[in-house]
Amino acid sequence: MDKQDLRIRTRAFALRIIKLYATLPKTTEAQVLGKQLLRSGTSVGAHYHEACRAKSNADFVSKLEGGLQELEETLYWLELLNDSNIFTEERLKPLCAEAEELIAMFVTMVKNVKKKGDGD
Repeated sequence: MDKQDLRIRTRAFALRIIKLYATLPKTTEAQVLGKQLLRSGTSVGAHYHEACRAKSNADFVSKLEGGLQELEETLYWLELLNDSNIFTEERLKPLCAEAEELIAMFVTMVKNVKKKGDGD
């Protein structure tokens, strides 16, 4: 997967998070969880975009690791939306799967950059 594809994919992920947020019930607990999800889920792509303009390998890794933290947080909020019966597991499963795939890709990129640094 090239940079442009991952830019598109992280943007699409953010848009899916926004659409999910828009369908949340207006209860206080749903809105609180939803706002947390909205913040973390939409910032993944921002971190990746920043990483693409990194000034060094260390900067690149730092930005990707920020994106990884946001992905982990996004999974946490999705799990809470499920566990609190605000949304069904079926409704959230595709987003959780995409978050897991993005995590795997980010981890691989971080490992590859760190490995290259060891060989210098």
